[in-house]
Amino acid sequence: MRRIFFTLAAALLTLAGCAKPLPPEKMHYAGEWRGPGMLLVISPEGTVQYERKDGNSSTTINAPITEFDGNDFLVGVGGLTTRFVVPVPPHESANGWEMTVDGVDLKRVDENVEGVESI
Repeated sequence: MRRIFFTLAAALLTLAGCAKPLPPEKMHYAGEWRGPGMLLVISPEGTVQYERKDGNSSTTINAPITEFDGNDFLVGVGGLTTRFVVPVPPHESANGWEMTVDGVDLKRVDENVEGVESI
């Protein structure tokens, strides 16, 4: 049991060590974003917490951003990456900060990304 705990702890530390801070021109991506069935938390340090629920299925990802490709960003480690398609990048509107990710309209609810609750 201890061996499993230490292996998991080492893996998490390795993942955290892979993160690079967001580039200055992408800093507006940082924050807690919420939309129907989706939670996306992007830290200024370059890590992502993602939860999506669609009917009976759910997806969870906790990993660093590996790169930006235009407005899209890739998240993962090694060969295991996921592309987040961002047709509408973060922008300020009359309703606050908004963006569209993977077909879901999101609103930034908090720039402080500590202590985020699940959806």
